[in-house]
Amino acid sequence: MNDQAIGDEAARAVLKATEPDGAPRIAVLDILRGIAILGILFMNINDMGGSLWASFSDFRLLGWTAADQVAWYLREVIANGTARCMLEMLFGAGMVILTDRAALAAGKRVVMKRYYVRNLLLVGFGLVHIFILLWPGDILHTYGLAAMIAFLFRRMRPRWLITIGLIAAVAQFGGGGYFGYYQGMHERTQVAAIEAAHAAGRPVSADDRKLLAKVQASAAKRAKSKAEDRAKVFAENTARTNSFASWAAMQWSVIVYLETHGFELLFVWEAASVMLIGAGLYKLGILQGARSRGFYIRMTVIAYAVGISLRVIGAIEQTRFDDAPKTMWATVEIAREATTLGHVGAVNLLVATVFGAKLLRPFVAAGRTALSIYILQTIICLWILFPPFGFALYGRFGWAGLMATAVVVNAALLWLANVYVRTFDIAPVEWAWRSLVERRKLPWRKPAARMLPAELSLA
Repeated sequence: MNDQAIGDEAARAVLKATEPDGAPRIAVLDILRGIAILGILFMNINDMGGSLWASFSDFRLLGWTAADQVAWYLREVIANGTARCMLEMLFGAGMVILTDRAALAAGKRVVMKRYYVRNLLLVGFGLVHIFILLWPGDILHTYGLAAMIAFLFRRMRPRWLITIGLIAAVAQFGGGGYFGYYQGMHERTQVAAIEAAHAAGRPVSADDRKLLAKVQASAAKRAKSKAEDRAKVFAENTARTNSFASWAAMQWSVIVYLETHGFELLFVWEAASVMLIGAGLYKLGILQGARSRGFYIRMTVIAYAVGISLRVIGAIEQTRFDDAPKTMWATVEIAREATTLGHVGAVNLLVATVFGAKLLRPFVAAGRTALSIYILQTIICLWILFPPFGFALYGRFGWAGLMATAVVVNAALLWLANVYVRTFDIAPVEWAWRSLVERRKLPWRKPAARMLPAELSLA
């Protein structure tokens, strides 16, 4: 048997998977989900182990040694936002899978009711994550809300799903491009022209004075905002290293700020739009590896060429640490989605090889236990490693130390997931969620006679 045939056989073995009830499951999607859920920690750990307000304002405050800069650049270019984007795409794919499966046994109204109950319960889990486990960055409630919007479009043809999703997702290209970049550059050009005219002895008009006053007011506003941000960072550092009460109060204050300043609407908009793209990509067979190797090579190369290039430019712009207009304000979502598609293509290329199939096989277990892993990340980091109790490591690490910590935590969680699925059919949080959806207590443990699931064996 040649290498190509061996690789195809390995890929088919990885692709086989079943639900506890025997329903078919696509293991490539589990691999992508496992990679994404572990990748989420690289995005969250800086806000768990360091100041969230520093991440919003001046990320150098978390640490800016040479090692920190390398860690930040790698995170920014390769990972930032892509794990979240991949989960959003997979949520859209899951919507198609779940509703198509349910439609075989029930009418449209029943399918809608069941899907909405499922996601309302997910919103409830998210609220527990926010208000009980005190994680302001929860995505569960956002995805639950977004999924109920995306559901209304699920029957559309895949190209329409992708088109609508892209239009919604990159709407910031126009808004951010005009208000964030073009307007700022135009204003700077006007000011430079006024200053040149004044230096040449020409009089300054009333309109010129009005523009200069506006520019000065904006500069004063930015200076005030920066001072307020520094005060917020100081207050957060104090509160999160003092007592449980001060730490909890600070977490709740961040939650209130995010919810009262319109961020939730932006988060739901983003998630719903990318879910539509994910649903379209699944219907076209792209997410789950149904296309040719040549297709994934082209997709990966083009997506990385666009995404990585834009992200490198954005990273350079951010590390100028000035108030100059930035192109990334217009391109950030395009870069995020392109880079994510590059990751999807790379995974599908790898899984079709012997080496890649063996390398990615452990991530199937992480994908099967993704919801529980997500909650465990919060418990480990927010309640054990970094709170004022426990190990009290808040503020001790820079970007490099935080990313290294994420690697260690994720390695432990990946090992735990693989040990867990050898004995159990369903992870704890998934069990609670699905038992509530089914309105019955689902079994946990695998029947004694059942062999290891196919996705964990490449025999």
